Amino acid sequence: MASSVMSTAVVASVNRATPAQASMVAPFTGLKSTATFPTSRKSADITTIASNGGKVQCMQVWPPRGKKKFETLSYLPPLTKGELAKEVDYLLRNKWIPCLEFSVRGGFVYREHHRSPGYYDGRYWTMWKLPMFGCTDSLQVVNEVDECLKEYPDAFVRIIGFDNVRQVQCISFIAAKPQNSDEY
Repeated sequence: MASSVMSTAVVASVNRATPAQASMVAPFTGLKSTATFPTSRKSADITTIASNGGKVQCMQVWPPRGKKKFETLSYLPPLTKGELAKEVDYLLRNKWIPCLEFSVRGGFVYREHHRSPGYYDGRYWTMWKLPMFGCTDSLQVVNEVDECLKEYPDAFVRIIGFDNVRQVQCISFIAAKPQNSDEY
């Protein structure tokens, strides 16, 4: 009975509100005080935050100088011709079109000519011949890598696989690095 009386009073007060008051929203009064939350003592020792089984002190990031990484498979030792042929076979099995690109300027992105945000030199590599449309044998691609290295022995060479249906690049990996460079 008391609930029915109270709901009638609430309805009556809502009905008496003016149209301007009905569309008004209560102002934001700020966040509640943090005094009601329990406090805990924070330690200044950051090694207690991260845990990977007690080997936090053994973690190390990859050094940016002397060991540059480029693309897919760049963490591996240089691929042999047989391993390259297997990668190209995978590319061909997926019906992707192989293409070779080379770079004689280090093979990685750098800033030299412009300081604008988002601008980097070295993003685009030079295409070696045309994409190999109709290629069915991985040895054709490996032979083209060898020809490119004969012409430019100090170049980075990468193999790219294009999907001509979706019109996107699906795979890209370094096929050859310069022989005389210790940095890479």
